[in-house]
Amino acid sequence: MIDITLLAGRLLLIALLFLFLFAVMKTGIGLVKGQNRKSQKWTIAVEKGPRELRGVKIAVNGPVIVGRSPGADIVIAAGYVSGRHARFTRMGDALLVEDLGSTNGTLVNGNAAVGLVRLESGDIVSIGDVTLRVSR
Repeated sequence: MIDITLLAGRLLLIALLFLFLFAVMKTGIGLVKGQNRKSQKWTIAVEKGPRELRGVKIAVNGPVIVGRSPGADIVIAAGYVSGRHARFTRMGDALLVEDLGSTNGTLVNGNAAVGLVRLESGDIVSIGDVTLRVSR
């Protein structure tokens, strides 16, 4: 008799655990879906630079690294570009750019980027003679 009671208790505990996990997953998925609908998408487009880069458009879903290194998201194979030159980052609904200690610097609308610089749609980020336009 006690074996049947323990078995029933175990099955009940497993059922409750699955219901709890299902509720947590449903809530988490709902939160993620809600964030995607409300947030606007940022893109980086190469307007001026090497022929092979012109017209390239990248959606910013996470950090985007620009540099000479093959591991960068946007690779600019020029001597004036550092291996990891600049990083674009989303913070909430804002897009930020920061120079990663490059030798020649990063310009935002013609001004040197110092620390994290908040970008607006239509801003121009220059790395040497490469021009990147950010937009929503």
